[in-house]
Amino acid sequence: MNYKITNGSITYGADTIIEEINFEIKDKDKIAIVGRNGAGKTTLLNAIINNDMLEEGIGEEKFNIYKQGNPNIGYLKQISFENSNGTMLDEILKVYEPIIKLEEKIAKLANELQSNTSEDLIKDYTNALERFEMLDGYTYKKEYETAIKMFGFSDEDKLKNINEFSGGQRTKIAFLKLLLSKPDILLLDEPTNHLDIAAIEWLEGYLRNYTKAVVIVSHDRMFLDRIVNKVYEIEYGRLTEYVGNYTEFEKQKRANYEKQLKDYEYQQAEIKRLQAIADRFRYKPTKAKMALSKLKQIERMTIIEEPSKYDLKTFHSNFNIEIESGKTVLSVKDLQIGYDKPIQTVSFELYKGQKLGIIGENGAGKSTLLKTLNGSIQKLGGEFEYGYHVSKGYFDQQMEFEDPEATVFDDFYNSFPNLTTTQIRTILGTFLFSGEDVFKKIKVLSGGEKGRLQLCKILKKCPNLLLLDEPTNHMDIVGKESLENILKEYKGTVIFVSHDRYFVNKIADSLLIFESNKVTFFDGTYEQYMEKKGLALENHEGNVEIKTKKSINEVANEKEKVDKKVTNPYYINKEINRMKNRINKLETEIEQKENDIKEIEKEMFKEENSADYAKLKELQDKIQSINEEIEDKMNEWEELNDEINSM
Repeated sequence: MNYKITNGSITYGADTIIEEINFEIKDKDKIAIVGRNGAGKTTLLNAIINNDMLEEGIGEEKFNIYKQGNPNIGYLKQISFENSNGTMLDEILKVYEPIIKLEEKIAKLANELQSNTSEDLIKDYTNALERFEMLDGYTYKKEYETAIKMFGFSDEDKLKNINEFSGGQRTKIAFLKLLLSKPDILLLDEPTNHLDIAAIEWLEGYLRNYTKAVVIVSHDRMFLDRIVNKVYEIEYGRLTEYVGNYTEFEKQKRANYEKQLKDYEYQQAEIKRLQAIADRFRYKPTKAKMALSKLKQIERMTIIEEPSKYDLKTFHSNFNIEIESGKTVLSVKDLQIGYDKPIQTVSFELYKGQKLGIIGENGAGKSTLLKTLNGSIQKLGGEFEYGYHVSKGYFDQQMEFEDPEATVFDDFYNSFPNLTTTQIRTILGTFLFSGEDVFKKIKVLSGGEKGRLQLCKILKKCPNLLLLDEPTNHMDIVGKESLENILKEYKGTVIFVSHDRYFVNKIADSLLIFESNKVTFFDGTYEQYMEKKGLALENHEGNVEIKTKKSINEVANEKEKVDKKVTNPYYINKEINRMKNRINKLETEIEQKENDIKEIEKEMFKEENSADYAKLKELQDKIQSINEEIEDKMNEWEELNDEINSM
């Protein structure tokens, strides 16, 4: 399969979105499309499906769209539900209609074999079995059951009608259908939005093992790093290709920029030198020939363009906290959170300067905890108490504003009426609201703009405690990096909810992990948590005793010990050897299981078994069971290899 666009472009009216598109998708490619918000990433995805959006670009090559093999392209926007009264399971099973029909055919043929053992019938039966195995018929049920579970749906949800789900849940069901339908080219636009970390990690594994091509638009850097092997960046209306994952793209982009800048500066200096010689001697008869030769040298040069600077325009903050808090910022003891009934019980203490990341399952109570701590909803039991001189700022992911008809300027002025117009415009300018942007009405702002305005107002109040609920939603990668820098430099205390693992790992020095029936505390970064997952202590009541009563220095010392151990060559080699031994064992076990299948297949084709339906069914079930065991071992084998490669 090959899909290629040569010298294309996309325009809307008089505006050119992308001026030169040279883009190629090959078999099994895992491609990321990156760029600033508004750069044209989603537009390019739409153009891959709807080629009418494309026209000739500014390049020298002839505009062309080439498709080898007429690839099937899957995009979430194309997924619809024919019958909203049907169940979720009915919708998912539509993806597997060829397998299900083949399964029915096998059952029918097996039934006929009880009374008819003709050679043709046996041949049809064995051919059907072979095709069933080729289509992963023995594992398709496990595949969709796992996917449904990892996307946060229960067994009861499978039997609900589609119209009983919320809009967001219906989108997730459509997303599941798209993934499981396995198109030749899978187009994904921000696929990690609204997924919790467990679902994101499952999706990563699914896409890494996807046997066809994937094109992803995403601002999730860790997600891209773990999946893609090629990156196309849209910047200043141009599309540039890089080989490797997101981290490699950043390295190559930086190296390319630095080289081109160095070459450009050298050439400009040389042109200046040659021009100076020519200007000096052109009117001297004895030197005129030399002057002319210098001018010809300049003419023969292939001029190197000055490289465009990175598009790093973003918000920034120089706000400081007004009053420092006491050492203990927040004490939470047996706090019951929820709406109608408690969904979690939480206990912990937070100290000055800590940055506590809250991660975990959707619906487990992460945002509810922040709302309770902010006073937006009432506690249902237990207690929490803020320390001495604590002033808090709360970022709500819903980003609700009192008056959607108000302008950006008026909304900010209503919060800070003592500031002058110049002061307000200067502050808003640092958060990218300049010129006429300050007169935009709140109701027309994008999600990213609303987030910037909310952060700007919060930070202007100079609190010493920030409660942030999904602050990176709607931000592009440069915006996330800016917020990371602000929070790393922030001298106060932070509690934040996020599903962005890269962001969590950069900011958090401790974690609260929310699961369906418990909350656990971890002293360390997200990376350290992944390495030591499963070490949380659970008390006898089923709730978690969260132990954070340590000084910041004690926490730092313990983290340093862990870091030294993890980076110790002896420790790493020991772990690698352990994993390699396990890999070797798995390979032996897989080979043995595959030999077992071959022996069972020989048994199936024995003449004395050809008419014994019960025996054939028994042997078929054995093959299915062994195939599932092989799949589990292959998954473990792949995870271990990935872990070794990352060390």
